[in-house]
Amino acid sequence: MARTKEFDPDAALQAALELFWRRGYEATSMADLVAELGIARASLYATFGSKRELYLKALERYGEQSGPSLVEELSQPGPALPAVRALVRRFAAESACDDLRRGCFVTNTAVELAARDRAAARSVEESWNSLETALTSALMRARAQGELAAGRDPAALARMLMVLLQGMRVVGKVNPGPARLRDAADQALSLLD
Repeated sequence: MARTKEFDPDAALQAALELFWRRGYEATSMADLVAELGIARASLYATFGSKRELYLKALERYGEQSGPSLVEELSQPGPALPAVRALVRRFAAESACDDLRRGCFVTNTAVELAARDRAAARSVEESWNSLETALTSALMRARAQGELAAGRDPAALARMLMVLLQGMRVVGKVNPGPARLRDAADQALSLLD
């Protein structure tokens, strides 16, 4: 007879995500996960596999929680350029006032793991591609609606903005103060004029 789980796997995955996001992959041990999740090591392995597999599942969960809202923001009907501007300014503000200095879980994964873990690199690339595609679509709409000059390249601008947004998350982990990030956002957004 199979035993029933004595914990909620969904809640455990969310708790693991929060711990990995706070501490990073390398600084989080299996003992830390057992203590934080409040479940036995054997149950953790049986449910999620290795620490790496749990991390990748947490990264996937993070994408499910954060990715769709960005796409929705950028695909609202009406003028598109205000949504792009608002997104860039929001990233700057959030990065400047991130008291926990967590940054973005995807960006943290890129910095910590992507160079040596193909699965992590694929997840990061998928996330970045999704953001870049949403920005490109919004900028194409902006150009078609006359908000963006006809000679502007929406794909190139989207790539630049995606890199800027990820950079803001990295810089925000060091407590840069709002001026540095706000100035970077303003300069980047001036390219859309």
